[in-house]
Amino acid sequence: MPTKTTTTSAKGGSASHSSPSDARPSESRTGGKRAAPKIPRKSRATAAKKAEVVHRAHTHTEVAAPIDEKVVAAEKHAIGKGRYIFATGRRKTAVSNVRLFEGKGETVVNKIPVEKYFSYSFFMEEINRPLQVTGLVGKYHFTAHVNGGGPHAQATAVRHGVAMALSKVSEDVRKVLKKNGFLTRDDRKKERKKPGLKRARRSPQWAKR
Repeated sequence: MPTKTTTTSAKGGSASHSSPSDARPSESRTGGKRAAPKIPRKSRATAAKKAEVVHRAHTHTEVAAPIDEKVVAAEKHAIGKGRYIFATGRRKTAVSNVRLFEGKGETVVNKIPVEKYFSYSFFMEEINRPLQVTGLVGKYHFTAHVNGGGPHAQATAVRHGVAMALSKVSEDVRKVLKKNGFLTRDDRKKERKKPGLKRARRSPQWAKR
C-alpha cells in the first residue's frame, strides 16, 4: 500500500498530506521525465468541408441550356407542295387556327400581313420565338385565323399555334419547344365576378354606421 508523507510549512508548522497520485501528470509513470507534447488534431470542421466537396463532385448535375439557345434541325422535313400542318393555339379567350407551310412565303394573319395586323414589334418577336429557338426561321411560313381576346392574347395564341404545328415536324424540334415552355397552354385568365362582391374578390368597403 502507498505510504503518506507529511511535510511541515515554514510559518506555522501546519502539515499537509500528499500521495503518489497527487504528483504531476507529466512526471507520473515516466520515472520523472516529462512526456512529449501531443500533436494538435485537425478540426472536425475542415474534415466535414472536405467530405462535402467530395459529395458535391459525385452528385454534380448538368445545367439546362439557356432558353434563347438556337438549335438547328438535323433532318430535312418535306411537306408536299400545297400541303400544311394544322394546329390550334389558345390564350385567354383568343383561339388561333394555324397552317404551317414549308419554304419561304408571306405570313398572313386574318388575311392581313402579320406586320400590319400586329403593329407593335413586341408582338412580332413573341410570334417568331418558336422559329428562332428551333433555328427554322426562313424555312417555314404560316397563315393564321384568330378571333377573340385582345391584341396580346391573340399574339400569344398565334405563338402557341405555331409551336404546336412545329412540334409535329420532328421529335427533336418538339423536345426543344417543350424544354422552352412553348407547348404549354397558358390557362391564366380573368376570374369571374362573384355575387355580393365588386369584382372577383374585391368586397365593398365596410362602413361602421
